[in-house]
This record gives sequence, structure tokens and C-alpha cells, in this order.
Amino acid sequence: MSEFWPTELRVSKDRHRLTVSFDDGASFDLSAELLRVLSPSAEVQGHGPGQRVTVPGKRNVQIISVQPTGNYAVRIGFDDFHDTGIYTWTYLRELGEKGGELFMAYEQELADKGMSRDRAEKPR
Repeated sequence: MSEFWPTELRVSKDRHRLTVSFDDGASFDLSAELLRVLSPSAEVQGHGPGQRVTVPGKRNVQIISVQPTGNYAVRIGFDDFHDTGIYTWTYLRELGEKGGELFMAYEQELADKGMSRDRAEKPR
């Protein structure tokens, strides 16, 4: 169970950002792209170590839904039809605290694989 409890989740008007506020006063502005490419779904993370894939071409992805899942998480749906990621409060907090470095690592993975944030192609 998360030691921090979200007090608000707000999708921006343009649907490109999710703001998550917690009961300790911390608030994080997460891009839809970050949430999509680091989705906790098996489709992105795989089913075991070393199976995670890099998802290109999501610079302009939008959030189309945020659905509660129990009292511990939300399921976020995106306009590319991906909606299988269950984002726990702990994972949203981690993305808020470490999102910058995680996104830099993602951009390096794209570069290493000759992929782009702008060109959609099969994840690998």
C-alpha cells in the first residue's frame, strides 16, 4: 500500500498532461507521453526481466480516460487505444519524482534503437 494518498488527479484541457497531487502537498505534472511509454502494462513491461519494450512515436498521445481501479490505482486510457496499464499511487509518485531521469533514459533507448518520438512503429 502506498504511504502517500492522492488528493487530486486532473487531466489538462488539451489531454496531454496529468497532474497528480498527494496528501503530503507534493504535486506532479506528468506528460501523457511519459505515462504511455512507461506504462506498467505487460504490453510494455513484458512478463519478466529483460522483456520491456521501447514504444516510439508517442510525442502527441492524449489521455482519453482515467478510471479508478480499487482504492490503490487508476487505469489510464490513451487515444492510441492503449488502456491496459494499472498505475498505482506508488508508481505515479515514482514517475513524478523520477520522471525526468526516466524520460531521459527512454530518449536514449529510442536513439540506441534508431527510433523516434514522432514516428510510430512497432515497439521493440
